[in-house]
Amino acid sequence: MSENLNELIKLWFAEDIGDGDHTTLSCIPDTAMGKSQLIVKENGVIAGIEVAKRVFAAFDSTLKMTQFLHDGDEVKVGDVAFVVEGKIQSLLQTERLMLNIMQRMSGVATTTRSYVKLLEGTKCRVLDTRKTTPGLRLLEKEAVKIGGGTNHRIGLFDMILLKDNHVDFAGGIKKAIARAKEYCAEKGKNLKIEIEVRNFTELEEVLEVGGVDRIMLDNFTPENTRRAVELIAGRYETESSGGITFDTLRTYAECGVDFISVGALTHSVKSLDMSFKAVE
Repeated sequence: MSENLNELIKLWFAEDIGDGDHTTLSCIPDTAMGKSQLIVKENGVIAGIEVAKRVFAAFDSTLKMTQFLHDGDEVKVGDVAFVVEGKIQSLLQTERLMLNIMQRMSGVATTTRSYVKLLEGTKCRVLDTRKTTPGLRLLEKEAVKIGGGTNHRIGLFDMILLKDNHVDFAGGIKKAIARAKEYCAEKGKNLKIEIEVRNFTELEEVLEVGGVDRIMLDNFTPENTRRAVELIAGRYETESSGGITFDTLRTYAECGVDFISVGALTHSVKSLDMSFKAVE
């Protein structure tokens, strides 16, 4: 993430500042010094502090941060996460970018933490998905981890996930699995293989063919999920997906699945409210 983050920060500043923050440059002297503090305005889980450090350092290495909270801390209204001292021009030009990152990441971490707490006492872990904001996937997936969740594959390159369209276009489950295994052997890839099943007919076929690491139960009811887990009987990892909400999460977990993937961790999250205010 380190190298990618450096490139992203450059793009973010180019997008926000362009040829200059003319508001700040026109009314704040270059020599003016000051400090600002990050104030939490909503209860939740804070995330993005480590990224904020990188943002400040990339823009102005002379900025000094005094940190009071850490990524993953549960916070309440009025908490101060950190204070940053240095050139006022730099504080003003980094403010919005830093807040956008921290508010978004903290929203993801807060939502994830609520799902993780709901699973306490079960063996099940909550997974994120690829339903992320383009360009922000690494940050959003890092926020899921900060919130206590588990990352699914990062992209299309680090795992083979045979979904319904892959199976249909490949000509069925047996062919899809066989081709995936042949591909890995030919390319020298050591990738886990997961396959999605839509019904018990497909599940029985996967169990007959074998050769996978995880089976995704797509849009199964809780009752059918429990039955499917019993059929799989520990031979492969199991994952529930499709239409699972916060209200039904625990029910699915109690069916014995190893993972539940939840797109809502990243695709429809409310940012956590906070502000970066001047310290008198």
